[in-house]
Parts: sequence; C-alpha cells; structure tokens
Amino acid sequence: MYQAKAYSASSATSSLASSTIARRDPTARDVQIEVLYCGICHTDLHVVRDEWKEFVPTVYPCVPGHEILGRVTSVGAEVTRFKPGDLAAVGCLVDSDRTCPDCLAGLEQFCANGVLTYNSPDKHLGGVTYGGYSDSIVVDEHFAVHVPSNLNLAGAAPLLCAGITTYSPMRHWGVTKGKKVGVVGLGGLGHMAVKFAHAFGAHVVVFTTSPHKKDDALRLGANEVVLSRNADEMKKHAGSFDFILDAVAASHDVNAYLQLLRRDGAMTLVGAPEKPLPVAAFNLILGRRSLSGSPIGGLPETQEMLDFCGEHNLTADVEIIPIQKVNEAYDRLLNSDVKYRFTIDMASLKSE
Repeated sequence: MYQAKAYSASSATSSLASSTIARRDPTARDVQIEVLYCGICHTDLHVVRDEWKEFVPTVYPCVPGHEILGRVTSVGAEVTRFKPGDLAAVGCLVDSDRTCPDCLAGLEQFCANGVLTYNSPDKHLGGVTYGGYSDSIVVDEHFAVHVPSNLNLAGAAPLLCAGITTYSPMRHWGVTKGKKVGVVGLGGLGHMAVKFAHAFGAHVVVFTTSPHKKDDALRLGANEVVLSRNADEMKKHAGSFDFILDAVAASHDVNAYLQLLRRDGAMTLVGAPEKPLPVAAFNLILGRRSLSGSPIGGLPETQEMLDFCGEHNLTADVEIIPIQKVNEAYDRLLNSDVKYRFTIDMASLKSE
C-alpha cells in the first residue's frame, strides 16, 4: 500500500480539496498508471453531492473521476497486455465477476457484480474505490485499455465515458453509411454522438432548443439542425429516422421524437432525467418502433471505440483546467457553461 495525492470531497456540502488516499501496491495482474488527464463527467457532480443517494449513497471521502488517461509506470508479474511507458486509460469499471454470461460476452457493464471506478466496495483495501482525481491508480489489466498515440490526450480522456456511452448504442442499433440519425441535445454526450454518427457515414440531424448552437452543430459534423420547439420543422422529418440518440438529462417530450422514427426505427436514451418520461403506447405500436436505454460499453467495445477514434482522429472538445479549479468547473457545469467537456490536467496536482 502507498499514499497517493488526490482531490476529494469530505461531505455532500464540502468542496473538493487536496488530500491523500491509500492505493494498493500492484498485484500480479495489475498495472499502475500515472494519471495525466481526467475528464469531468456530470456523474462526478451527482455522486460528490450525494444526489443519487436513493440508488447509490455516497461514501466519504469521495474521490471522483472515471475518464482516466495516463501512462503505465509499473506492471505485475503476470501482466501481458501492458508494459511501463504505455499509454493506458480507465473508464467507469475497475472489476467484475468475469464469470457471468454478460462478462463472458464482453459486456461487463451489465455484470451484477461490477465494481465502479469510485464509490464502490474495494475488495483490496476495504472502504470504497477511489477515482481519477488522483496522481495514480492501480487496476487489473483487464480493465485498462490502450490509447492510440496520435490522439490529443486531453481530448481523449472523456472518450472513456462520453465517448463509449454514445458509440455503444450506435453500434448496437446498426448506425452505418446512409442511415438517417438524430441527436437530441448538443452537450458533452451529444457532441460526441454527432462526431461518431458523421464518422459512420450517417446523415446527421441535431435537435436543439438553442438557435445559437446551429453553427457549432454543423462544425461538429451535422448535416442539418432542427429547432425542436418549431413544430413545422419537426413535422418535416416525421417517419424518416433510422435511429435517434437522446442525450438530454432534463424532462422533455420523447413522444415528439418517437414520431420521427420510420418503421422499425429505434430511439435510445443516454441522458437520465430525474423524473419518469411519459410515453404514448401508439407512438411505439404504430411503426413497430423501439425505445431503449444504454449505459457505457464493455471492455472490448471500449477498446474498439478508442481504435476507431485513432483511425478517424476523433476526440472530445475540451476545456483543460488545473485541479485547483475543479469546484469552479462543477459550478459552471451546472450552468452548462462548457464546450463540451472539462478535462483536468493532473500535472497541476504536483503543486499541492
């Protein structure tokens, strides 16, 4: 066991502050990673402030961060996939039972015994796991993925959550060249969805309530931008979409988008509104449409996604901040004041 520098919250109402945490020494199958960059996900804010206590109560101190990118500094004796000096990344999972049907299918994100990167029981040291707002992390090599060296590293960090969360449902529902794809909401998730759909060769339509986002949507790869509050604009697209990705986390009318799906079209939710969304049965029945949800992807698909990003030079649009500005970043995140993700330069932690 060794002590690592980190930023942690001591309660639901406290700011994140400099601290030290215990990390396990690498076991035979572990890789130790110096964290270079860590993205900030809206989940970090929810967990730090214990806003999901009905589902997953937060245990303090809490060290968030599950968009982790760094460099391997040491490996255990049985490690075969990494060597010191390699770029490596860690996403939302750091363990699973690896024996259930989901794990055997490479779908570890559905494992009932999955261990999240932070705020999950830590079988090695007791207490809970600690995330990437830290100078280092130790994980089983199975839960680390390789990062293409041509990618901008700060922009690649959010791929471990925002990237795989939008890539996975598009792959599952068969987004390919010639398909018509809608993206609802142009934020941290939505902007990656636009980039992926464009790279897949789809005709991409962005739905937004903000007229000022039109130019940015087109820059990111959209072919069209629809103001969702304009009924005439919406009506023009009725019954025409193969797939719609809904990345909005606030309450909104999903029926307006279900009506835009063609026969056998599918809509997937990756945003998580606080309250249940009413769904009219006939919007599904008429046209044999599907409404689903999707979390992250498994480890094989996460590696596939990163390789795809390397081939197409895709990364998130990020604003890089020092760790000392993380609390300010949380406040700005609440006000949607970022294009489109924050990434922490973890070298700034050395000055603490």
